[in-house]
Amino acid sequence: MITGKVWGESELVKSCSPFELHRICVYAGGYCSKHKHETKWNGFLVESGELEITVWQNSGIVDITILRPGQYTDVPPGLFHRFAATEETIAFELYWSEMTANDIIREGHGGVN
Repeated sequence: MITGKVWGESELVKSCSPFELHRICVYAGGYCSKHKHETKWNGFLVESGELEITVWQNSGIVDITILRPGQYTDVPPGLFHRFAATEETIAFELYWSEMTANDIIREGHGGVN
């Protein structure tokens, strides 16, 4: 399904827990809101055009990465970020969550009766 956005269009290609793939078409000069995801990674792969990814690091540093066709970058959970197209751009946007080995909280130690 294609969804209209103020900056262009987004089409969901595949969704299965814990992964989503969208194909985005971004107008020249179009940009998304500055936002962050609490638990999801956000990846970007450019097919055509040029996409500028701005990431506000928790240290106060602002990183800007320019992606051209065939180039990829990702943004970890918890960091504010935004994409902007310097020209009409087609890209793939990925979302995923990681399972971590340290996600268990124990009360007691178990045992044998």
